[in-house]
Amino acid sequence: MMKYEEIASLIDKINGSCLTEFELEQGDFHLKIKTDKQKKVVKAAVEAPAAAAVAAVPDAPQEAPAAAVVSGNTVKSPLVGTFYNAPSPDAEPFVKVGDTVKKGQVLGIVEAMKLMNEVESEFDGVVEQILIENAVMVEYGQPLFVIR
Repeated sequence: MMKYEEIASLIDKINGSCLTEFELEQGDFHLKIKTDKQKKVVKAAVEAPAAAAVAAVPDAPQEAPAAAVVSGNTVKSPLVGTFYNAPSPDAEPFVKVGDTVKKGQVLGIVEAMKLMNEVESEFDGVVEQILIENAVMVEYGQPLFVIR
């Protein structure tokens, strides 16, 4: 059975290619990945005989149309991982659109290999846009927030 990191790496490679569908079977392990290149959506279904579970990779974040992009300072992801907007699932988000932030203030968390890495504001200002949804995979350097 493939590990989470192997599946995530495979999804990244397929998403960066011209493939729209990929299927892998190894004994009782079955992985099927379909992409919609028009919408930039990647979904994966994994079936394991022991768990008989289906796992879905969350939709890739939709990019904002060029006309809707607000000028300002962009805070980018410091690494590849899963973005979280709050310290725990039942907690309030670190920041919301319209909040005033100071340089060094925590805006979110990126989890990589079970380590929680804080995303801090590099600027003083007001949160103009939040470009990412909670619990979504992010790439290194991917814009997360616009601060004005």
